[in-house]
Amino acid sequence: MELTHPKARRMPELDALRGLFLVWMTFTHMPTRFSDFVNQPVGFVSSAEGFVFLSAMLVSHVYLREAMDDVGAMWTKLWRRTLKIYGYHLLMLTFAFTIAAAFATKTHRPAIYNLINFYLAHPKVAVIGGVLLIYCPPLLDILPMYVLFLFMTPVALTVGVRYGWRLVLGGSGALWLWAQFGLREAVHSWLVQVTHLQIPLQETGAFNLFAWQAVWIAGLWLGVKTAQNDMPLKRVPGYMVAVCGVVCMFFLGVRHQWLGQHLTQQALGISLDKWQIGPMRVINLAAFLIVCYWMRRYLLKLVSIEPFLTLGKASLQVFCAHVFFVFAGLALLYGDIPQLHGARAYGMLLLTFSGLMLVAMREARLRREAKSRAAAGPSVVS
Repeated sequence: MELTHPKARRMPELDALRGLFLVWMTFTHMPTRFSDFVNQPVGFVSSAEGFVFLSAMLVSHVYLREAMDDVGAMWTKLWRRTLKIYGYHLLMLTFAFTIAAAFATKTHRPAIYNLINFYLAHPKVAVIGGVLLIYCPPLLDILPMYVLFLFMTPVALTVGVRYGWRLVLGGSGALWLWAQFGLREAVHSWLVQVTHLQIPLQETGAFNLFAWQAVWIAGLWLGVKTAQNDMPLKRVPGYMVAVCGVVCMFFLGVRHQWLGQHLTQQALGISLDKWQIGPMRVINLAAFLIVCYWMRRYLLKLVSIEPFLTLGKASLQVFCAHVFFVFAGLALLYGDIPQLHGARAYGMLLLTFSGLMLVAMREARLRREAKSRAAAGPSVVS
């Protein structure tokens, strides 16, 4: 297999798309009426899938050259990045187990209390499980997944570059299939026996990692192919794009219950499940990806603007900040009221997105200053 050596560079269009998905995710998680409108509005496709896919695509695009020329450096840099994200995970857990827990204990507001009720009941087990990436409270379960996927990425890139991506994709597909038949439950039982941490399955996070790894691997593969100017989606014939468009319209109808009582999300059940990445959801995701790629020239023009570009470049910091603001929004809920309304809702959204932009702008400034110091270093020494 002939390998090309692309120049590693950051793709601003991928940053912009990640910024879009972060905005989408924030609207989805914030307890306002807008969450109803942005929760899978275009079919069974969510911001989480888009964010994970694009993150993997960007990682492989950036690190492909080193995977070809200097495998050791690639492993070191990716594991260093993994450790950094793990640090952010620990910071988020610290916030949840201190400030959020103290607020929940004092006020007993269900919206906050129910998020960390396992920690409040079993603090020692929760702390150990959280550090080991086993206990993952709601809203805090994406970073552990990201840490594990990024930790395994050097293996996937090394195997893909040296032995071909069929092996990686085949293994990922087999793992996804196994996940549909109870792999997660079996591994959970084994972990409980090994660690003696009695953490219920539902407290290990909403995502079935053995299914979601397929989203990450697909992103890695397409990122590599894009860097090598060999994108497989280019070869999809026009009639197949049209078929995919029809498929997307079908799932859009199912999502909004336009096709009758026998073709609804409830009727199709687990096959459309977000957390399990069921088989029908895979079909919807694949069709949606092909249609979006065909429309990429127009879509990228729409999203390659501010604030998406700035938010996407600081996606890790912005994601963590969005969790903090969502906790703040949930803290404002009283009793059984599920959403903020009126001035509180609009004020919270304004505060949230202003805060996210400040976080992203600060990160951009710090990176510029770091680059300036790095560029000035040799001249100062000389």
